Amino acid sequence: MKKYKSVAEVDLSEIRQSGYFPSPLAWEDQVLYFLLLDRFSDNRENAFLDNQGNKVSSGTTKPFQPEDAGNAVLTPEDTAAWREAGTRFTGGNLKGLASKIGYLARLGITAIWISPVFKQVVSQETYHGYGIQDFLEIEPRFGSKEDLIEVVKIAHQHGIYIILDIILNHSGDVYAYENGQPVYQNGQTYPVRGYRTADGSPFLPFDTLTGNADPDAGIWPAELQKAESFTQKGKITHWDDYPEFLEGDFESLKDIHHGTGGLEDFVVSDALHGLAEAYKYWIALTDIDGFRIDTVKHMELGATRFFSSCIKEFAVAIGKENFYLIGEITGGRRRAFETLELTGLDAALGIDDIPDKMEYLVKGYRNPSDYFSLFRNSELVQKDSHVWFRNKVVTLFDDHDQVRKGGNKARFCAGESGRDFLIAIVGLNLTSLGIPCLYYGTEQAFDGAGDSDRYIRETMFGGKFGAFRSKDVHFFKEDNPYFPEIARIIAVRKACIPLRRGRQYLRQISGDGETFGYPSLGGERMHSVVAWSRILNDTEILCAFNTDPQNTITAWVTVDYTLHRSGGVFRRLYASGESAEILPVEPRNGCAVLLTVPPGGFVIYG
Repeated sequence: MKKYKSVAEVDLSEIRQSGYFPSPLAWEDQVLYFLLLDRFSDNRENAFLDNQGNKVSSGTTKPFQPEDAGNAVLTPEDTAAWREAGTRFTGGNLKGLASKIGYLARLGITAIWISPVFKQVVSQETYHGYGIQDFLEIEPRFGSKEDLIEVVKIAHQHGIYIILDIILNHSGDVYAYENGQPVYQNGQTYPVRGYRTADGSPFLPFDTLTGNADPDAGIWPAELQKAESFTQKGKITHWDDYPEFLEGDFESLKDIHHGTGGLEDFVVSDALHGLAEAYKYWIALTDIDGFRIDTVKHMELGATRFFSSCIKEFAVAIGKENFYLIGEITGGRRRAFETLELTGLDAALGIDDIPDKMEYLVKGYRNPSDYFSLFRNSELVQKDSHVWFRNKVVTLFDDHDQVRKGGNKARFCAGESGRDFLIAIVGLNLTSLGIPCLYYGTEQAFDGAGDSDRYIRETMFGGKFGAFRSKDVHFFKEDNPYFPEIARIIAVRKACIPLRRGRQYLRQISGDGETFGYPSLGGERMHSVVAWSRILNDTEILCAFNTDPQNTITAWVTVDYTLHRSGGVFRRLYASGESAEILPVEPRNGCAVLLTVPPGGFVIYG
């Protein structure tokens, strides 16, 4: 497929297809799955089910068995090799992902969020994809443009949308400063030694490269090569200080200059124009359905608005009426939703420490109101109803960097009783407000933990850095204790529109049927039923989990008295363990049902 050195060479009219896969009517109906491409599949697995559900016997990597746990860390030398492997490209690729679309479809996933696939700086091990050197090419270790097109095609055949993770804020480490890596200081610029050659040496002029320049050197497309494409102000050390957080580098990743001015009079730089055209190209070429935009907090509002407008208009023009733009906007709700409304982004990711509140609520260390009030307090964002949050927030409890945990990274299942509560937290994520997103490996109960990001980025396909401190075994098992249960919950979510679009209410509970109140943390840890309702029109769906991993808990739970009368019933739609099939409605605290939830379990009634 043709390679381009400049966006000026790209003729979108020649690339555009006759018909594109239509956008979903409502993104809140979707269940997202976020994967790091390098860590997902290398297309060499054996004894898994292919996209049609047939068993594959041609691969070389066998499925994981319990006795394989720890097989990569038997000696100090093995352990060191396993840890080192986690810092490098491990071999996951687009062909591997294409072969596992059926696996994700059977889980119930309807949208795959893929880490950046674009060409990385050759001399560096940015396996995560966030160190881009060429915005118009695919990273060769991941595959080709044709491979990405095939992934999208197969996904669409299975009713799954594809969201690409993209970067506007910065490039890879494509140039070096004169005197090492400086830090941001009072907005001063620092002298640059030059663009890096393919081997990483900073010997190229810091200016537009010649037409026959090495495509592995400097940065591409050519529109980004002028010195003024970069702010050149050193790395950020104070992440919330203005204007440092807008102008500084992300460690060695180089900050791109987007333009100047305020929201209404922003003057767009050539670099940002070039990036917008590059990302239009990927939409036209591959038929993708949305972007997750990295580090939006660190971009000017005017730059984000310009990009959103360009992409939305182009997508509408080719028939994608609801092309989705998810912005990583760290911070509080007010900042996040002001950013959404001022820039045209559709949803926010990373606000108000949702993963922390979700994880420790389910484990009994947070008040339920800490989580549920995120969605109830809509007056903070000048909205009349908290239902507005249903398609404006992407919710997840595990991710690839866990900034919130500092130097002590750990997946949910690495902690105390993590596996005991896995179905409960997945249930909370899938049935409370927001667009739910599962991090790859959750359905296999991955338990990575350590002092750096690598430990929460285990491979699904084995290789030298497999999950559970293993190597050479894969984790695409659909008969483990968790995969089928997650699939069942997603199926209930799909069948019940209130779980996707309804209002949400944390419910009062009672042990004696007389005194009701909201569950709360009274000591170090709460052992309680936590219940909430999703209501749409005249239909109420009741969900609950148990924060006690060892004991069944029975409690009276309030339901909506305007929708129910004494003698009515709720019927069981899902339960992770023993629970009643029918719950009679009784006249307590308005109306209530007597609900039993198994240890660490999750239930749905409707």
